[in-house]
Amino acid sequence: MITNLDTYKKDLAELIANGDRLLLAMEIEYHGEEFRKSLEKKYNGDKNATEFLAKPPSFKNDYQAWYSESLVLLKQLLPDRVLDFTKSYEKPNKRRKEITYENYVIEDALQGLRITRGGELVVGPEAAIPIFKQQLNIVKAINKRFESSLFDIIQLVQADLFDSELEAAKELSTKGFLRGAGAVAGVVLEKHLLKVCDNHDVKITLRNPSIANYNNKLRDEGIYEKHSWRKILQLGDLRNLCDHNKNKEPKTENVDELIEGVESIIKTIF
Repeated sequence: MITNLDTYKKDLAELIANGDRLLLAMEIEYHGEEFRKSLEKKYNGDKNATEFLAKPPSFKNDYQAWYSESLVLLKQLLPDRVLDFTKSYEKPNKRRKEITYENYVIEDALQGLRITRGGELVVGPEAAIPIFKQQLNIVKAINKRFESSLFDIIQLVQADLFDSELEAAKELSTKGFLRGAGAVAGVVLEKHLLKVCDNHDVKITLRNPSIANYNNKLRDEGIYEKHSWRKILQLGDLRNLCDHNKNKEPKTENVDELIEGVESIIKTIF
């Protein structure tokens, strides 16, 4: 059985490999043709390197996808480095009096920003190369979390348990136990939202909070956007139909929608 831990390791290995390729592509893109030729000479005879250098990926085109995937993984496994990671990419909220090597960011490079003074280049996209190296090193640091005895595996184990419970809900649904299937999926959603609150230090003061209580609090705290809130609100209504409403019977499509929706939420909201 492939566990969530195995999936995280596989995703991380792919992210790091893609990051290494993007770094090389970035250096080729910003250092120019002479740099690419020096690499060709260095890796002469290496078939894989030759193919890569003949058609390297585009840093400008491929960086955003790498950044988004890395950010999701960091939020889950290394949240204390998320701010460092995002600051390397995003322009600061406060207007910069002048743009220098010290405050140049990757977003500047993607926009091709060059600062000249008296006809001479002060700073340009090549300044983003060491910044991207820092980002890549932050992602690589996740490996140490996997190897460390202090690595907190609670969320990964919980995710595996949730997957198992949803599989059980699917089985109940296929055998016609629709209310039972919906109830199981609803419990998974409720427990996951409680964990999201814990992750973000969101306090719930109610004694027996419901899905709606968790959902409203997380929205109010800005943990997720309105479209996620609406989706969870809808799932909560489907759970209530299965678990509480005795005057109306749930349909197979109601339960399937609930299970699929919960499956999506536990994989995208942390």
